[in-house]
Amino acid sequence: MKKIKVILVDDHAVVRAGFKMLLATYDQIEVVAEAERGEEAMQLYKTRQPDIMVMDISMPGIGGLEAIRRICARDSDARILVFSVHNEQVFINQAIKAGAKGFISKNSAADILIDAIQHIFNGGTYIEEALSQSMTEENNTVPVDHQMIIDTLSSREFDIFILLAKGKTAHKISAELCLSYKTIANYSTQIKKKLNVQTVAELTHIALLSGMVNH
Repeated sequence: MKKIKVILVDDHAVVRAGFKMLLATYDQIEVVAEAERGEEAMQLYKTRQPDIMVMDISMPGIGGLEAIRRICARDSDARILVFSVHNEQVFINQAIKAGAKGFISKNSAADILIDAIQHIFNGGTYIEEALSQSMTEENNTVPVDHQMIIDTLSSREFDIFILLAKGKTAHKISAELCLSYKTIANYSTQIKKKLNVQTVAELTHIALLSGMVNH
């Protein structure tokens, strides 16, 4: 039987090693490459043509969401499974909007990861059941208009929104995302305008209400 070729993308080598060992216990799956940044993932996708790419979304550089968007723009058949410490609905929405075929938590049991990979490989989509239930049961305290606006943010806008809400300065975000200070400042102004707020503190408040960042 043909093995499912997988590329693992996470900026932490220890995390990649753990998931690689886990997947190695399953004969039908083969990890053919690893990447620690979105840029590297894009290049590896092009050269290695994996069946599935298992990708984190919180990484330096262009980040996971933007990498997913760019890969899927080039290949509409790309099959990408997000595995993340974030389990809030907004992150799932952004990942699926970018083109991901599935979303699971990094805290998932081993069999969930295997099941998700198989399901997506066979042409389906996969949202971890526990996450689906929390999305349904979630008592969302973010005003509906803010929630709708957050869902319409581009992948890059969303990444910068989260970093601003975590208290990072435009200079730090510029260095982390490898973008100019002016670009970050422009995005910041654009995001505030969309959410109809004046300050980063107001952005942070919205992010806190939705569970995107912690107190």
